Amino acid sequence: MSPALLWNGPKSAPLTIALAHGAGAPMDTPFMTFFAEGLVAQGFRVARFEFPYMAARRETGKRKPPDRQPVLLETWRDVIAEIGAKTLVIGGKSMGGRMASLIADEAKVRGLLCLGYPFYGAGRKDKPRTEHLKSLKTPTLICQGTRDPMGNQEAVSALTLSEAIRIHWAEDGDHDLKPRRTSGRTHDQNLTAALDAAASFLSALA
Repeated sequence: MSPALLWNGPKSAPLTIALAHGAGAPMDTPFMTFFAEGLVAQGFRVARFEFPYMAARRETGKRKPPDRQPVLLETWRDVIAEIGAKTLVIGGKSMGGRMASLIADEAKVRGLLCLGYPFYGAGRKDKPRTEHLKSLKTPTLICQGTRDPMGNQEAVSALTLSEAIRIHWAEDGDHDLKPRRTSGRTHDQNLTAALDAAASFLSALA
């Protein structure tokens, strides 16, 4: 059974982008809303959803750890089945984007958009979660902060990744693409630049 979908944008849009949240925050955070509304303003349709554990938190107020990977992947499959893969790009924030990357080829979606990809756990550069990214065939854009503790520019540049993957680097950005004040950049600048990169990527797919 597909989770409830939060829709933005017209049904007539050339592409629909389904976005899943990260491990610790829901689908309607300012970060998720920025990208959803920004992509709609660029002419796309966006669907957001929550994995079962997060939907339960919304109902009960009780925090639970993320569902196990098989549940997360099955939720993604249900969403893709409901929307249809033909004009669908999947992805999302951190864990949500990572789960999408695990089934993108299988689902035969048009593309993959990851916002802050967890290439490894914080402090676990020795255990990258990237084996499947070596052979990924789905056109992919990853928007990543250059100092992301789960995948900084130096560490990611040393990884072997598929030629289907493009990375947009947010200058001095952390896992939320937020730079330090001393960088001279603002969070809004980094978010807007990432949105522009995503819109360009999606326009090419459409």
